[in-house]
Amino acid sequence: MKLFLASLFLITFNANASNAVPHDLSPMGMFLMADWVVKSVIILLLFASIISWTIASVKYREVSNLKTQLSKSLYQFTQVKRLNELKALNSLCAVSKQMIEAPFYELTLSPENMPNQGIKERIQMALIDIEKQQKKRMNSQLGFLATVGSTAPFIGLFGTVWGIMNSFIGISESNTTDLAVVAPGIAEALFATALGLVAAIPAVMLYNLFSRKVAHVAGQLNDMSVYINRLVSRELDLKLLTKYHEYDHAI
Repeated sequence: MKLFLASLFLITFNANASNAVPHDLSPMGMFLMADWVVKSVIILLLFASIISWTIASVKYREVSNLKTQLSKSLYQFTQVKRLNELKALNSLCAVSKQMIEAPFYELTLSPENMPNQGIKERIQMALIDIEKQQKKRMNSQLGFLATVGSTAPFIGLFGTVWGIMNSFIGISESNTTDLAVVAPGIAEALFATALGLVAAIPAVMLYNLFSRKVAHVAGQLNDMSVYINRLVSRELDLKLLTKYHEYDHAI
């Protein structure tokens, strides 16, 4: 008799449990059963997450390759003692070649009787402009990661608030406080918040990661610029010194 009553209790409990959660609470099931506003939020967050990871993969290759190339170029720069020796360097990346061409281009435009200080300043400005262009190129599209990281949690929260509001409206319309009425809607709403965090947390981490990498590459560019300016200053001072010696011998 006791075994029969226990079996009847288990059957009744399982039946109530199955009726208590009539919805499919898998991620796909919650998405399909969600309100159109919550669906829009989920699609937007998934799209933002996919775009963030796509940008991250492209930027990782771009910044890492440039970092490696600049490291090799910077090592070759440190072996050079005269400005003309820069032209003989091989296996340089496009940015390094552009920085090498800047002082020679300015020197061809400047007559020999021009003051050295003005030439140095113009070469320095040209190198700074190259640095700015490279920083701008490396920082492009990183703003999207920052935007996703700062807005995705709030977008997910909006979906959660909307879903919970609809759940309470369903309670009032059904005139019941049964958890089975409100639980699926709350689960769908919280799913939007979870997706907001899934999109935001990696975006913030990736943005911080690439910010550090870009800062490192910017430091490498600045080191190259400083070394080129040093070679230019030495070259112009040597030319000036040679002129003084020739003048002394002429006297």
